Amino acid sequence: MTVELSRDAFLGGKVHLYQPVDGYRAGIDPVLLAASIEATAGESVLELGCGAGPVLCCLGARVPGLALVGVEIQPFYADLARRNLAENGMDGQVLAADLSALPKELLARQFDHVAANPPYFRTGARSEAADEGREVALAARVPLSEWVNAAARRLKPRGQVTFIQRVERLPELLTAMQARLGSLQVLPLAPRQGREPRLILVRGRKGGRADFRLHAPVLLHRGVQHESDGDDYAPAIAEVLRHGAALNFPS
Repeated sequence: MTVELSRDAFLGGKVHLYQPVDGYRAGIDPVLLAASIEATAGESVLELGCGAGPVLCCLGARVPGLALVGVEIQPFYADLARRNLAENGMDGQVLAADLSALPKELLARQFDHVAANPPYFRTGARSEAADEGREVALAARVPLSEWVNAAARRLKPRGQVTFIQRVERLPELLTAMQARLGSLQVLPLAPRQGREPRLILVRGRKGGRADFRLHAPVLLHRGVQHESDGDDYAPAIAEVLRHGAALNFPS
């Protein structure tokens, strides 16, 4: 069966991604995740559940010279991720595998950074998506603890893990991270002034010893409500989305 694809621009056209018209499509969440990873040229980055590769491609556009590796359980999306890396002139490797049964070639490696955008919803907590690929991306079939364990095992000493997740799953995510990582930090992402955060970026370090830090929320949009046509992203977020700027955790 032929799947209709669109070719979509990200980071103001610095990155183009092929995505299924009717399947799972990347929004701003993977772009924000990519922007928050503190990688530098020469380092290695592994993404668990890379989908069609938006995180890898956006990160690679911001920080050239990275060794990029993705793992994706759905072969169709793994193929798309390979195509998208090539489309954007980036070297990288994408493996079609389950994170609970990673291939031996990956188990022999460790990385400076591991990132993940795990499914936001628990299975059965919402109506299923009609498209199977979209449903796999949205609904968790393994607990967050398994994502964290897989990430921690693939980290070099002092390496960093960065996740993006819905705020209601923060207790579950922190519990899993505290068992394997240190120097935990949470950066909430609020829609706009006066609104509760819906998403959180969570970071931990292998062997980290710093105290836990809960940062002030980052506001994604200007003002208290949407007042005109077009987007109203806050200036710092507009720089991330349109120009590929970094989204730094406060130091």
